[in-house]
Amino acid sequence: MLSRSFPGAIATALMLLTATSAVHAQAVDVAPAAQGGKAGAGDTATRRQQAAAKRLSDAAGVAGSMSAAPAMPDLLARARGVYIVPTYGRAALGVGAEGGAGVLIVRQSSGSWGNPAFFNLGGISLGLQAGAEGGAIALVLMNQKAVDSFRKRNNFSLSADAGITVVNFARMAQGSTTGDVVAWSGSKGLFGNAATVAINDIRYNQRLTEAYYGKPVTAMQAIDSSEPNPQADPLRRALGKPASTSGVAGKP
Repeated sequence: MLSRSFPGAIATALMLLTATSAVHAQAVDVAPAAQGGKAGAGDTATRRQQAAAKRLSDAAGVAGSMSAAPAMPDLLARARGVYIVPTYGRAALGVGAEGGAGVLIVRQSSGSWGNPAFFNLGGISLGLQAGAEGGAIALVLMNQKAVDSFRKRNNFSLSADAGITVVNFARMAQGSTTGDVVAWSGSKGLFGNAATVAINDIRYNQRLTEAYYGKPVTAMQAIDSSEPNPQADPLRRALGKPASTSGVAGKP
């Protein structure tokens, strides 16, 4: 009786051993995948944090160049906010073909500069005038209406069609009237001799902003944040002090 059951016992034992080995192998395969997934997420977060920090540093460099332009320090002292795109793509006839990513910083009620929020820019329209190679650009927001465009909407434009007048800084310096927004370019000829400019398809960069702050944050929360943020100090210094420390500069 025992001799007959022995081969069956061996077969059963072999089946259990095979099944156990298969489960173990599957666990070994899944563990590295899970660990790799976590490492990948961590790497992505780190890259975004680094990208945000670099964008902010580059914006501070652009602000320094802006401040060297005649009449710009006075304009910045009266501004309600500034949106800086350190690198903008090639501007085609009437449309910016590539766009760029930038940093917005707005004045607080005390008149000092607040904390940054990140936005992407889709295109620049110059009417019938062709643009030149891309480069650094900045939009100086002269009143609350211009600032509120960033606070209240996503995928918006700064243009006459949107009720916002965007004037070319190069033309304004020659005596043109200041608008709601003043567009400055670090590249000679990007805006050419166009009197007005249209900025299209501006979108809040939630991923980059949240990576910078290390937590979920809306555009309004980032713009209105009063938490100490020393990383933005170089940009604040480059933009300069307000025209008046007794109240909000650039009040319409």
